[in-house]
Amino acid sequence: MPTSSTPRRPHDLMQLLTRAERLAARRLQAALEEEGCSLDTWRVLALLSDGAGHRMTAIAEAAFLPPPTLTKLVDHLVDQNLVHRRVDPLDRRRILAYLTPRGQDHWRRVDKAVRAAWPAGGEADEELLGALLDRLSQHLDDTTRV
Repeated sequence: MPTSSTPRRPHDLMQLLTRAERLAARRLQAALEEEGCSLDTWRVLALLSDGAGHRMTAIAEAAFLPPPTLTKLVDHLVDQNLVHRRVDPLDRRRILAYLTPRGQDHWRRVDKAVRAAWPAGGEADEELLGALLDRLSQHLDDTTRV
């Protein structure tokens, strides 16, 4: 393992990121299962919880789901009366998804369970980690590099 003065190799960082992602997903999944919610559903509900209404393409991107998979998931959420769709008033060719009142209640329960299961690392640590991960994502997503 490299010392603090030796830069980490990409492999080392990938190992750390993968381990952290899997541990976080496992912890979240345990809390979500108690609420009858999947990780993909949680991601969709989290985005829709802002009440702004979102296009399916934006939801697919935020939930890391291919569009056909997202459509099936949203259809299921509509059948459960957790989500409803409306025509976008700015572009009538587009559909916006929103949480229903039942969906908002469900989101609050799920969010409370996730927050209770999430380790308390302190707000400063979470902000620092978020900033570092965001910076890493920006560097990795830099399309000017070949």
